[in-house]
Amino acid sequence: MNRVIIPNGCDAIIAEYGEQVIEEYSGNPFIEALPTILSTEEAIEKMAIYAEYNSKERMLDKHYRIHLVQRLFQCFQPLWIHLDLESRISRVIRQGYLARNPFRVGYAQGLQEGHRNIKGLQSELSNNSVFRTTAAGFTIIGVSGMGKTTAINRILSLYPQVIVHKDYNGMNFSMYQLAWLKLDCPFDSSLRGLALEFFRKVDDLLGTEYHKKFGLGRKTINDMLVIMSQIARNTGLGVLVIDEIQHLSEAKSGGDKKMLNFFVTLVNTIGVPVILVGTPAGLSILQSEFRQARRGSGQGDMIWDRLKNNQNWGLLVNALWGYQWTKKQIPLTDDFKNTLYEESQGIIDIAVKLYAMGQIEAIMTGREEITPETISQVANKHLQLVKPMIQALRSGNISKIARFEDISTVEVDFLGFMDRERASIDLQMKMEAIKRTQQKKEQEMSISIKEKAILKLIELDFEPNEAQKVIDQITEKEGNLDINELVVKAIKGISVSSNRNKRMKKEESSVVNDIRILINEGRKENNTAYETLSNCGFIKSHEGDFGQTG
Repeated sequence: MNRVIIPNGCDAIIAEYGEQVIEEYSGNPFIEALPTILSTEEAIEKMAIYAEYNSKERMLDKHYRIHLVQRLFQCFQPLWIHLDLESRISRVIRQGYLARNPFRVGYAQGLQEGHRNIKGLQSELSNNSVFRTTAAGFTIIGVSGMGKTTAINRILSLYPQVIVHKDYNGMNFSMYQLAWLKLDCPFDSSLRGLALEFFRKVDDLLGTEYHKKFGLGRKTINDMLVIMSQIARNTGLGVLVIDEIQHLSEAKSGGDKKMLNFFVTLVNTIGVPVILVGTPAGLSILQSEFRQARRGSGQGDMIWDRLKNNQNWGLLVNALWGYQWTKKQIPLTDDFKNTLYEESQGIIDIAVKLYAMGQIEAIMTGREEITPETISQVANKHLQLVKPMIQALRSGNISKIARFEDISTVEVDFLGFMDRERASIDLQMKMEAIKRTQQKKEQEMSISIKEKAILKLIELDFEPNEAQKVIDQITEKEGNLDINELVVKAIKGISVSSNRNKRMKKEESSVVNDIRILINEGRKENNTAYETLSNCGFIKSHEGDFGQTG
């Protein structure tokens, strides 16, 4: 992809229009400029993040290894819910663009109406009579600590945020397309705070001055909403993600209702899909105020519950278990899986932290091995603040769980919906695909180290064929080494081989230059000693003598 820097803005890509398999997506530059729709295997490969790891790091001093344990927090293991979310976001962005093709008459008319609204600062957004929205937002409600924000950020990163259009099929088409924008809901559910954050984010990306022009004056909230809507039109906004929606509060004299009504307007009038993300604490507000908007959603709402102790849990723990920095490497057993689940109750953030703290505890105490008892000990010692919540979840008592809004379970009908969603996914197929991707990643890591070592040797002026041969011999004999060890061993191997060759050549040369052998060989051909030495250049003729003068 060709990149360009927007003046006073961010790095963007220049639009490259791809052929569309789905007919209705063709002829729309907003859709054609997006990356291709991913298969399950492609989505897993692009989303997965596996941190660097070398088993020899386990031999380092403890003060280094406790730093290396932090790499656990860099990993991202795609699970079935991440694949589901990636597919939903892919669909809502493209569906939202269907009715907003910039080469259709209705799109231009909407821009003109929006401009008139800003000019006259109309308090209500007018509905374009020729515009029929195809946008469909949805809501993600999940237990705190399940990685909702991390997953959304990972999926959004698969899309270029800003795309620069210059021309399309020979027609002039100069425009910045904002494929996605993610905002955090203001803690006080202030619409002004949301609007100011919107202006700032757009300014940072596109180099505009919306915050200075519209955020610092005395404009009312309704004025700001009209302006936000027009900016969404002008930038071809693909999807708006609002995180931490539980910050909406009924105590803020209608702030929650105004904000949710604005989201409904974006979906229905402007055609921009809105994804709301939050914990169960915001569920009651979303059910009461956003029901009408969600009714038209073709994607369904997503309930992000705790993991159950099943295949998904096993996949997550397997991915983590490959990273051990204790001197004694412990195999994964069912006892470990069950203990980690019992102490975390399927909350991913807590599980990763427990595993990391367990390793640090084992390293610092000198035991140098992690056990199920280690996991339980660090849970009792270091998770005092969340312990009441974990105990409530462990009890299964609804009244106890309900005391903690961020972990309280959702209504039964939502769970039933998710059960139907899960039934529609061939989970086993996805698990196998993920396992294949993990193996592929490991193979690629091994291959890349070999290639880097060969390139390093070539930079040091070693022959490519010789470097390749020695590297292959070393990796076949000693397995995977880190890049530095591999290069050092290869240089030693090449030096030994080079010295051996020089010695052989020297011996050959000494054999060739031994006059006794030459004379004996000459006698076999009935040549005198003088003739043999003369033929071999050991005897100079008088004609070429140095003493000869002109």
